[in-house]
Amino acid sequence: MKQTIYLLRHGETELNVKGCYQGELDSTLTSNGIEQVENNAKILKMLIDNPREWEFISSPLGRAQQSTDIICGILGFDKSKVITDNRLKEVSVGKWAGLTIKEIEKYWPELMKNTNNYNWYFNSPNGESYDAVIERVSGWLHSIRNKEKVIVMSHGLTGRIIRGLYLGLTKEQSLVLEVSQNTFFKLSDKQIERFCSKYDDLY
Repeated sequence: MKQTIYLLRHGETELNVKGCYQGELDSTLTSNGIEQVENNAKILKMLIDNPREWEFISSPLGRAQQSTDIICGILGFDKSKVITDNRLKEVSVGKWAGLTIKEIEKYWPELMKNTNNYNWYFNSPNGESYDAVIERVSGWLHSIRNKEKVIVMSHGLTGRIIRGLYLGLTKEQSLVLEVSQNTFFKLSDKQIERFCSKYDDLY
């Protein structure tokens, strides 16, 4: 059986605009975020044949659910058939949720030492470890191994880790993968294809 997974990220949120790290917090989509999801959905609609042949699985977080609703409307997918899976939620950043990087660096400078732009999330107080995220994402990938056609709505950091695991990448390789909200990805035959819904992202 050849499996195909389309992996999407939610659109831009109010907290994204403020530069705050959300983790498991809820934040509504901006008008730009809604447009991003709509544009991704229009491309996705051209790529899939019959929506009824696909399973749609989404993170339970509000921004993912809002994005899923938009996608369903454009695809003509029955929203009542969307499966919600906690293993697709964003990485928890514990006490850092809702804060900007400047606030985090000010109050937890010792936890930011020897980190870079990609791995500092995992030093958050009461947050998730990288190994914990790997365990839940691996479990999710294993659980869908017999599903042929899957559409997935997840998040930036979790989406990186899903793609990294799919390709067998190292932690360092996974964490630098792209997280644009104007793109989504096709995972099939152990390869990943990128789709861009914004002209500017091509350059």
